[in-house]
Amino acid sequence: MKVTTIGVAGILLLAAVFAAGPGCSSSEEAVKSSPEQLFAKAKALYDDGDYLGAINEFTVLTLQAQGSAVGAEAQFYLAECRYQREEYVLAAYEYGVFKRSYAANAKVADAQFKLAMSYYNLSPKFSLDQQYTRRAIDEFQTFVEYYPGNPLAVQADEKIKELNTRLAQKQYETARLYVKMEYYRAALLSYDQVIEKFHDTEYAPLAYLDKVQLLVDRERYEEAFAEVKRFIARYPNSPLIGRGEELKETIDAELNRWKRRAPKPAGGPTSAAGTPGSEGKP
Repeated sequence: MKVTTIGVAGILLLAAVFAAGPGCSSSEEAVKSSPEQLFAKAKALYDDGDYLGAINEFTVLTLQAQGSAVGAEAQFYLAECRYQREEYVLAAYEYGVFKRSYAANAKVADAQFKLAMSYYNLSPKFSLDQQYTRRAIDEFQTFVEYYPGNPLAVQADEKIKELNTRLAQKQYETARLYVKMEYYRAALLSYDQVIEKFHDTEYAPLAYLDKVQLLVDRERYEEAFAEVKRFIARYPNSPLIGRGEELKETIDAELNRWKRRAPKPAGGPTSAAGTPGSEGKP
């Protein structure tokens, strides 16, 4: 893994050398200056908002002072420069390098949080691919797990909830799309995923009731009745509880209607016609 890190840093260093031009390259100055002096210069560029210039200087230092305290600071601020420039993919990479190379450093917790924030900033709206959303959730969860007492843990928990809500919304809207396309089995599976995976989001009760409605529309009344009872038990204080109660009454009426229509058995068990939903529409 270290070979890869050096290779990427080497490429960046070459870019910095060519950018500086002949006669005044960062590599030449590095020979004349101590790591501490180079870091002071790089940090001054960073503080002035010249992040591109600072990147060149910090990249040189990550190679020249690798493994030292100065090298650790250079690697961290290299990641910070990328973050400030909103180059979040590169920032995530550089924070990862810092974590792996300087695991005992006091800034590792900050690097972990900023790594998660890099993916958070890459997370798109719910309708698009959510790869970065999932990466951000994983990194925030890592932060909370390893640094539960850190003041940023509360913010990390809030970000996890926000991102989970985004994933829930995507799954919920996917289920609704399946309904419109008349892919009812796929819709029911998608509603179940919202209910099971994102039970603490606002989309779980919505998915519950939409699933019940779909089962009613497909005349699967017994399944619908079981689901609406679960909804009422799980979300008694939901703003949607009124809709749930109305659905339950509707399903009750339909079940009673089916029972009245069902032929009475002559000494045997109730016929299949008396159990609506067991042979309901798919």
